[in-house]
Amino acid sequence: MFFAAAPTQSLLVRAAWQVPLAIGLAALAVLAAGIRPELVLFLYIAAVTGEMCRADLSEHRLPNTLVVPGYGFAAVGLLWRSVASGTPPWLPLASGAALFGFLLVLNLADGMGMGDVKLGGVLGIALGTLGIVPSIAGPVLGFVAGGVAGVAALLLPSAGTLRRIPFGPFLLFGFWAGVALDPAAL
Repeated sequence: MFFAAAPTQSLLVRAAWQVPLAIGLAALAVLAAGIRPELVLFLYIAAVTGEMCRADLSEHRLPNTLVVPGYGFAAVGLLWRSVASGTPPWLPLASGAALFGFLLVLNLADGMGMGDVKLGGVLGIALGTLGIVPSIAGPVLGFVAGGVAGVAALLLPSAGTLRRIPFGPFLLFGFWAGVALDPAAL
């Protein structure tokens, strides 16, 4: 599932960098989220981060087969958390809805792809489980990184064509930076 065949990289080459990346990100997730119900969502995101970045950079799309299952993992984690704590997960749901809605507005203005919108919802839910600061810091850091890349693309010589920047890797960078900035991960 994560390592679907691609013409530019063999399965073995992709596994050689994606598996260690997933293990490192999973370790970061355990440090930040701890052993709690929401960890299932963080571990899923860790497992698919490398392939989502590869797909978006090479194909300019985030496959639904990688993004949409994140909502299932979010539902399992949030339901499990709600049953265990007896409180509804308002912040994660609000964070996911806010990031989804913001990216949807950008999509309607033709500035963002729907894959980015769907991914934003999943990442917003996960960051919301860590608190308000990570849920704000993650998207902000992703947009700053994407903005730096956009300026660099404008300044670099081109063939006179407008360059489209795949934004999924920047959303994921911001997500993992927000996770890393969580005091529990430090």
